[in-house]
Formats: sequence, structure tokens, C-alpha cells
Amino acid sequence: MTEDTWLQVDRFFSDLLVPRDAALDGALARSVAAGLPDIQVAPTQGMLLHLLALTQGARRILEIGTLGGYSTIWLARALPPGGKVVTIEVEPSHAVVARQNLMDAGVADRVDLREGAAQDVLPRIAAESGDPFDFVFIDADKRSTPAYFTWALRLARTGSLIVVDNVVRRGRLIDAQSDDPDVQGMRRFLRDLAQEKRVRATAIQTVGSKGYDGFALALVLPEGQPGQEG
Repeated sequence: MTEDTWLQVDRFFSDLLVPRDAALDGALARSVAAGLPDIQVAPTQGMLLHLLALTQGARRILEIGTLGGYSTIWLARALPPGGKVVTIEVEPSHAVVARQNLMDAGVADRVDLREGAAQDVLPRIAAESGDPFDFVFIDADKRSTPAYFTWALRLARTGSLIVVDNVVRRGRLIDAQSDDPDVQGMRRFLRDLAQEKRVRATAIQTVGSKGYDGFALALVLPEGQPGQEG
């Protein structure tokens, strides 16, 4: 199997199962025109996030890493009336593009875009004493993922779902001696995940238009229910 095969299969899935959408296509085009890195989720992955949030019945969603707002649109469209996505973006230029994309998609009123480094913004969100988040999507700088996961747990509730993207790093994850801080960040996160008694979790490898990578899923359990070590 080659990467070309992955691309063709991904395109086949997208053509059949992910209807073309002017707002989403426009968000991608505007992001490219603005020079944003091509690291947003694939259309099939966007639909997966949408379906997971719908399945959760999520009313409050936390996204760490907005980029151009492509995944944010998918998540915002899963919300019921009155729902909200709180999304965090560190790069001001990316936030400008995201805000326009959210407006064009008609979901800006459902999104609270916070600018700044997530490790600075997350404590402020916690201090607001708002309702817990039903769904968390972590897709920001990989070296900080362990810290983001800790905050996600603090801001979640029993039954919340936490999704972490890019955990495989094109297979480099298994190199314990890697000097790549993103690889080491993911290795630390997965070790933390394995030891965390408050969740039940798994990780899945993926191939497709975004190459060889994967994601982790963690469900926050009721107190006293066996978690990863159960």
C-alpha cells in the first residue's frame, strides 16, 4: 500500500460521505491564501468530530488549537441551540482568518475564540466557573499536550469525551530516543493517559490525506468506576 492509495481511498470516502460545502471549502481556500500551515483535519476527520460531538449531545465544547477554524466549524454545527464552542488560538494572524471563516459559515455566534497561549488562557477559563465541557478537542502544539490533557480533565465532567489529534507522528512515536519535542510530548501524554484512573481510553492509527498519524479518545468516568488500570 502506498500513500497514493491512502489519498484515493480518502477521496472516495469524502466524495461519498462528506457533502461538498461552500463554507468549509471557503475556509480551506482562505487559510491557504493567508499562508496558514496545511495541518487542519481532513474532511472525513471533521465529520468524525461532528458525529462524536452529536453523539455526546455536547452543549459546551473546548477546542485547543483553532488554526483557520475549519474543525471549529464542524464542531459548532453539532451544537444545539444555545451551545458554545470555546476555542483557543495562539497566533493572532490565524485568529483573524478563523474569525472570518466562522462568520462566513454562519456559526460565529456559537463560537468564543480566545487569543493567546493555551497555557495562559486555560487557567482563565477555569477561573470563570462556567459549566464543564462535554467535549474537548486537543490539536495544538504537541509538546504541551500533557499539560492540555490535565486541563481538559479539570474542565470536563463525568461522561465528557476528550479527543487528541496527531498522536502517531508518522510512526516516530515509538522512538524513545527521538530528540523531537513533539514526539516526546506525545509519548508523555500517552504515558499519562495510560496511568490516568479517571478515564477509559484508546488510541487509533489513521492513514489518508493527512498522511500516517492517529488520535486518542478518552472518556471521563464516574468516580469509583475502574479506569485505565481497572
